[in-house]
Amino acid sequence: MEHSREEAMAFVTAPGRPFELYDGEVWGRPCKVFRNTPNSLRELFESGRSSETFIVYDDDRYTFEETYQRSCRIATILIEKYGIEKGDRVAISMRNFPEWVFVYNAVTSIGAIGVAMNALWQSEEMEFGLSDCGAKVLFADQERVDRLAPFWHKTNIEVITVRSDRLLDGMCSIDDLLEAQPDCPMPDQAPGPDDRAMILYTSGSTGHPKGAVSSHRNVLSALFSWALQAQIRNYMEDGDSPPAQPSESHQPATLLAVPLFHATGCLAIMLQSYRAQRKMVSMYKWDPIEAARLIEQEKVNGFNGPATMSGDLVEAAQSSGRDLSSLQSVGGGGAPRPPSQVRSIASTFENAMPSTGWGMTETNSIGTGVGGEEYLKHPSSVGILHATLELRIVDDEGNSLPTGERGELQIKGASIIEGYWERPEANQETFDGHWLRTGDVAYVDEEGFIYIVDRIKDLVIRGGENIGCAEVEAALNEHPDIIEASVYAVPDERYGEEVGTTIYSKASIDYDALQDFLKDHIARFKIPRYIDVIDQPLPRIASGKINKRELRDAAPQRFLSG
Repeated sequence: MEHSREEAMAFVTAPGRPFELYDGEVWGRPCKVFRNTPNSLRELFESGRSSETFIVYDDDRYTFEETYQRSCRIATILIEKYGIEKGDRVAISMRNFPEWVFVYNAVTSIGAIGVAMNALWQSEEMEFGLSDCGAKVLFADQERVDRLAPFWHKTNIEVITVRSDRLLDGMCSIDDLLEAQPDCPMPDQAPGPDDRAMILYTSGSTGHPKGAVSSHRNVLSALFSWALQAQIRNYMEDGDSPPAQPSESHQPATLLAVPLFHATGCLAIMLQSYRAQRKMVSMYKWDPIEAARLIEQEKVNGFNGPATMSGDLVEAAQSSGRDLSSLQSVGGGGAPRPPSQVRSIASTFENAMPSTGWGMTETNSIGTGVGGEEYLKHPSSVGILHATLELRIVDDEGNSLPTGERGELQIKGASIIEGYWERPEANQETFDGHWLRTGDVAYVDEEGFIYIVDRIKDLVIRGGENIGCAEVEAALNEHPDIIEASVYAVPDERYGEEVGTTIYSKASIDYDALQDFLKDHIARFKIPRYIDVIDQPLPRIASGKINKRELRDAAPQRFLSG
């Protein structure tokens, strides 16, 4: 017997059910709250201890229990050797190594705040991030250690290196520390549900990246929201009968191809694997041919990545000759997926169906979702709102708009961050009372499907990476020959959007030399691919601001016509 979404929601979240919801508050904002989540990430990790394989990286394999034991030892080292207390910030900056997971689990289990630093940042960005969050300890791999060198002498941060053989004076290797630390229980120093758990940095429309602060309750609300969505779908299709057991006997597995410093990698992939006892197969960097090999070898049944990656995977599936029949879901997010790619996923993979969703760092990655036949019927939509969230569409004056009308999407719920680390002005700009301003222009159709059609925030979304235009403009304006610069998004078939800029300069600008100059100031993915140099001031609107919309709208013709 089939049920409506409303019927399924009411049944699955009713009192006494595992996903019971009640009306409560998080960060003083009224919202629906889960009654039965663990009290902290520490409890999540403890409940997931088992002999099942958790992390696969090259030849390294760790069970959930081995991961937990490593985390216990690292937590003890942090407290006994480095004096880490509840609320202290511990930064992580490295590739998707197993140590990333060990450290994150250790830090959050003892009530410290895990700072997931963007591993693509260059030296100046790293220096800002470490200073901004006030980290006491940094875990860094060799690439990040090398980027620390220019400012290392100015910091008081303790650095623990991971997979590194070139240490700077005063640094310690995690291997040496673990060798000296015997097996031990997790220290008694434990967090509560509303203690801060982590900071994820996100590029905003103005200035430097901002540290989005989440509590344990925020994170666990997001994890349970995904599980709730699955329960609602099951009830809609099968009523209260138990879900069918998978025909395959092997352990569920997911491919970790996006960075762990992203909300998608950290929450949707890594943390969501605990309750599912899911194997996580980690990649050093994205390579679609290697991804196809790993999917075949490890019997991966779930993949989640931006449209750039899922498009690459479709091509690899068609050309590699690999057996990808284990794959059941190809998820997306971060940027819109072309409708043609939605259809090609369904037609290319033997058993996999496409899915996608919309979320933000500020929502801990949850927001909307759609998959399977519903996605094929609505390929331009980002899906239906998650059951634990509320939304409204508002006009420029903040008035709620009816179904079908376009306005800013605003959202609230238990997974929404506290705010930005020591940025009260950014909090005031981002929150409208209890509502989070998403900066996205959207509308909702009669069936409840949400469509993102534009953005208010001054961002470029390149392959799922948010790039603040103001940050790139600031780097460009450091160049002695640039009088002014405007940065905007240029449509791109592979990445969705690329970074474009129009520069006013009276001197001759060498494009290669300019890109080399920018490499010292911003991460490579933020460097403009399209550069237009003019010898007159940039166009302006009546208020005197640069007319970015005019420059952006003309960009495809200037850059892409030939």
